[in-house]
Amino acid sequence: MTEGEAAPAASAEQGTRNLLTRVAAALVLAPLAIAVAYAGGWLWTALVTLAAIGLYVEWLTIAGARTPRLVVVGAVALAMAGLVLTTGRLEASLLVLSPQRRRWTATGFGYAAAAEVASILVRLDHAWGFVALMLILLVVWVTDMGGYFAGRGIGGPKLWPRVSPKKTWAGATGGFVASLALATGFAVNGLGKIGPVLLLGATLSIASQLGDLFESAVKRRFGVKDSSHIIPGHGGLLDRLDGFVAAVVLAAIFGFLRGGADGVGRGLMVW
Repeated sequence: MTEGEAAPAASAEQGTRNLLTRVAAALVLAPLAIAVAYAGGWLWTALVTLAAIGLYVEWLTIAGARTPRLVVVGAVALAMAGLVLTTGRLEASLLVLSPQRRRWTATGFGYAAAAEVASILVRLDHAWGFVALMLILLVVWVTDMGGYFAGRGIGGPKLWPRVSPKKTWAGATGGFVASLALATGFAVNGLGKIGPVLLLGATLSIASQLGDLFESAVKRRFGVKDSSHIIPGHGGLLDRLDGFVAAVVLAAIFGFLRGGADGVGRGLMVW
């Protein structure tokens, strides 16, 4: 085998190893996330709060602003927000989430806080919270998987090469189509009407992909490839949750406008 032939072969082998690592990590983490989401209550709040703290710390690390003081203050504020929000004190949680920071630090804290508050609000709805949360999670997952396989299998023009060189229009379309198929499955099983659920699935898929691009743009701004290496095959929490953060925040806003703080899930799923 010549040197020219060896390079593509090595690249393909590396790609296969990365895919197997990603699948193995997903097979461990996905059932855990679903089980905790189903349990809800303090377990879900604890998981979401820990994830939000991890997002905040990774953001500080990317921006070169990580200091013990900022980490401790931010972690305490996020933990307090989760505590008061779970007890139904939405207004108290918003007061906790109002510290003054420098621009990038404030943005990172707001990003983590929005993810935390939105994730808890969606699950608070006892009747529809789990269903709504599963729709959001699954839309994000199938968008990611559909984009990955369509992008690798079809290739073609890049989506936004300056920000994310590997993402293609084919991948974006594949992820979008996968989200519509998933939403159809929800409607067929009586979990929402077909029109609204398809619209919701499509909107969340687009939000997920925009969230991915946003996180890529932040990393490129600071010359960072991965936010961390905490998740094998996926990088850091920011790398894994970027799409979910955008989707769950958008879903929480929409559900809140239709169903109020205690009916976010119903506001999303019942039309």
